[in-house]
Amino acid sequence: MVDWRPVVGWLPPLGEAEWQRAFGMYQLSPEFEKINSHMDLQDFKGIFWLEYLHRLLGRTIGLVFAIPFLYFLITGYLTKREWPKYLLMFVLGGMQGVLGWYMVKSGLVDNPHVSQYRLTAHLVAAFVIYAYMFWVALSLLYPQQGGERHPWYGPSVLLACLISITIISGGFVAGLRAGEIYNTFPMMGTSFIPPGLAALDPAWRNLFDNATTVQFNHRLLAITTFVIIVIYWLRARSAALPPRARPATNALLLTAVLQVALGISTLLFSVPIVLAASHQAVAMLLFTAVLYLAHSLRKIPM
Repeated sequence: MVDWRPVVGWLPPLGEAEWQRAFGMYQLSPEFEKINSHMDLQDFKGIFWLEYLHRLLGRTIGLVFAIPFLYFLITGYLTKREWPKYLLMFVLGGMQGVLGWYMVKSGLVDNPHVSQYRLTAHLVAAFVIYAYMFWVALSLLYPQQGGERHPWYGPSVLLACLISITIISGGFVAGLRAGEIYNTFPMMGTSFIPPGLAALDPAWRNLFDNATTVQFNHRLLAITTFVIIVIYWLRARSAALPPRARPATNALLLTAVLQVALGISTLLFSVPIVLAASHQAVAMLLFTAVLYLAHSLRKIPM
């Protein structure tokens, strides 16, 4: 789908003429000219439906949110103090759609691949929206008034930041397809530190544009994050934690183990779609676990 019609784009092509028109637009894109020039109309339909369903899901989420929001607002279930934070959720969701199209446009100029910067920004925005909504939901489920910060709240927030940075680095891995260049573990090829880490100039570009450096950094961040989670869990076993925090630390450790196993498997099997998608999905679970943990520690129960 090389066009974006947020209002009238709900329906897919409904006849042969519309399918030919959509396919003709795709044939003008760099992706068709440089990668998929062998495709016919049936092949195009296969990739079209994936993108169409993704956009349809985004629009549906907007409706599922907006209709109850308006109902609760009109009927007075939401106070004047509460409704701005829910309106912000809706606005952020709409902006995510705009950012998604901005990402897609980067692959419609000369390069048949979307920009890793825009792809990662789209990923980060999704996690930010989710984190905001999840935190608000937890605050409704577990309201607390007053009280002091739990001593473990700060470390849990730092851990959440480290997990977030690791996820962001994964966005650059996906954007550059960096997972496809070294499919060995723990070594990258024949060494732990591969050649070419500083091949680009200026040096900062290697962090975002050099596929070798991006994969190396993601590995390093992932291993560091996992080790710190294990240390956190070991120390938390003897700490005086609130009731909700104890199972949260266990969930965090178990999810981290699964995520590392999936990450290594994704590499070793040369990034099959099923494993790569599972790796991304469990990243969200890991993020959820650390958010829940941080929320459970935000106040000392009175």
